[in-house]
Amino acid sequence: MKKRRLVFFPILLGVLYAGPYLTAQSPETAAPRTIHATALALRGEPDYPEGFTHFNYVNPNAPKGGNLTRHAIGTYDNFHLYALRGNCVQGSQYFYNSLMSTSGDEDDALYPLIAQSLEYAEDYSFIIFSIDPRATDQEGAPITAEDAAFSFNILYEKGVPQFRNYFAGVTVQVLPGNRVRFDLSEPGDKEKMLELAGTTIFPKRFWEHQNFSEPLPTPPLGTGAYRVKDYKMGQYVILERVKDYWAADLPVNKGRYNFDTIRYDYYRDDTVALEAFKSGAYDIRSESDIEKWTTQYGGTPFSSGLIVKEEIPHAIPQPMQAFNFNIERPVFQDRRVRMALNYFLDFEWINKNLFYNQYTRTRSYFENTDYAARGLPSDAERAVLEPIKDQVPQEVFTREYQPPKTDGSGFIRPQMREAMALFKEAGWELRGGKLLHTQSGEQMRFELLIYSPSSEKIAIPLKRNLARFGIDMHIRTVDASQFLNRLRSRDYDLLDRGFHTQSYPGSGLLLAWHSDYRDSTYNIAGVQDPALDYLVEGIIARQEDEAALLAWGRALDRVLTWNHYVIPQWHTSQFRVAYNHKLQKPPVRPRYSLGLDSWWIRPSS
Repeated sequence: MKKRRLVFFPILLGVLYAGPYLTAQSPETAAPRTIHATALALRGEPDYPEGFTHFNYVNPNAPKGGNLTRHAIGTYDNFHLYALRGNCVQGSQYFYNSLMSTSGDEDDALYPLIAQSLEYAEDYSFIIFSIDPRATDQEGAPITAEDAAFSFNILYEKGVPQFRNYFAGVTVQVLPGNRVRFDLSEPGDKEKMLELAGTTIFPKRFWEHQNFSEPLPTPPLGTGAYRVKDYKMGQYVILERVKDYWAADLPVNKGRYNFDTIRYDYYRDDTVALEAFKSGAYDIRSESDIEKWTTQYGGTPFSSGLIVKEEIPHAIPQPMQAFNFNIERPVFQDRRVRMALNYFLDFEWINKNLFYNQYTRTRSYFENTDYAARGLPSDAERAVLEPIKDQVPQEVFTREYQPPKTDGSGFIRPQMREAMALFKEAGWELRGGKLLHTQSGEQMRFELLIYSPSSEKIAIPLKRNLARFGIDMHIRTVDASQFLNRLRSRDYDLLDRGFHTQSYPGSGLLLAWHSDYRDSTYNIAGVQDPALDYLVEGIIARQEDEAALLAWGRALDRVLTWNHYVIPQWHTSQFRVAYNHKLQKPPVRPRYSLGLDSWWIRPSS
């Protein structure tokens, strides 16, 4: 997936590029000018000019055909990505198209898909999309402006609450000429206006007869390049390319979606899945476990050339993968406790003994971007932080954030002394080999929720170090469905998860950190903090001012890290991918992804 999208949309969103055509308005009306455009971009102009034929990272003559088999862990129970409960089938992102599509080698640029052009108010108070008259659903019925209006309304009324909160006050209407118009409650919010370009389009004639909030037990009618051909609920699903897909030769799709079928087979755990891959059961695998990559990707399939093993460097922004505190739990409400617990993760020992020194410790919510805070705050950052100086940790102003560091020997007594000082300040003491609360006398204990055996491997050293200090951490491993259900209901103490990293800070931060989105499943910590609200709102208001955005983004990074909402883990800046030799790929990779949707099957295979 791409780097910066709201959960509601299957695409990236960005800042509008103003096309060359302006509609003059009468001075007497004082109405904003209407600008016509065919492309959107974050800043400046899109890389691809009007009339381009395909993206640079695809082979426009890639052969169509063949079958790609992939894998998934766990199970699934429905075909509806936007259901408020249930575990959706893999590949469901291929079922639908949106009004506009992305470029994988630009920082949030959008090009025509279902909408062939657009109009918008210069003050960003409305946007109008003109539906391509060629657009059809997967059964050949026309996609209309009415479908677009229906799609927004059903997401607003029946979708996740954060969609409704984010687009509060937005209205939609169908216009003559197969156009759909969205009006914002207030002008001036360019980013929110542009998020509407990512609206997923559902065929009204199918979805008006479904309960949109509930899981869908049978395959839907879609608008995208693939539909379900065959399935066995919870075990496998086979998607087939729509042979008469109307948008196959659009510039945004040329050279993509080359496989006739994509099959997902489900496995109970990743250990079994890896052995199945080596036996040829499926075709491609990205590996996140460096120990497996180093020790288990060998043997005849690799030496014979049947399986290709590659390490592909990249500079993609990295997520804040971490053990996440639920600060609604009493044990984690004190920042000093969270700060102290950070001392028990011995990254240097883990990296040396489990990861072959292949990882880098994550220290920012904007890793691999210019927005990662370094050193002490600049004057511009201090100006941002001044209004909330009494609401944020004072270390924000006086210290550069760095996770605790050890010598890698496994001896962490110096770190434990630092932790003990913090625990004492927070009202905990070590007695009889147990860390006890000074008032209640209860031992510090909590549960770490995980769903992957590879997560357990890295959790055990943390548990061992905590036990040495009299802290009882129970590791609970559940399947993917249980994990998702408990995530949605915030039924966890400590969670192995992460925060998505954007190339630049934008409206996606609302879901994770703003008080209005307290119930968002992306607000893993359960944060409600006026200081964070101020920073997130300030970032959204400065999307067009690069210098200001840099200061506000770094200021936010400092406040988040020094609040210790997580125990940061680690990252790498390369893809580790192994694949069947029958697969071929273009010589150029999209900047921000592996680009699997532009691969193809070798014709002789």
